[in-house]
Amino acid sequence: MEVRWTILLIIMGTAIVTFIPRVLPLMVLSRMQLHKGVIQWLKHVPVAVMAALVAQELFLSDDKFSLISNKLELLASLPTLAIAILTRSLLGTVLVGLISMMALRYIF
Repeated sequence: MEVRWTILLIIMGTAIVTFIPRVLPLMVLSRMQLHKGVIQWLKHVPVAVMAALVAQELFLSDDKFSLISNKLELLASLPTLAIAILTRSLLGTVLVGLISMMALRYIF
């Protein structure tokens, strides 16, 4: 198998471009003492990002707000949300979501 230098350079370049924005802030912030308010605010970022991603999948269809087109996903999200709140287990939440969606697709 032949290695094309242009492809190898593109792969290395994209790896560096992906690596720098993730590692550089980590290196800088690990040496700084952050204010308690900033730390409290940062704790909410993963939940907000996840909520935005899930809401987009549940409530948008063809870039328009729609509750009708994603009926199965909305139904599957109810037990998934309940398990997420009750157990706070990522594995349990994912499993319930997958099983709910599989069951709903099998039934409908």
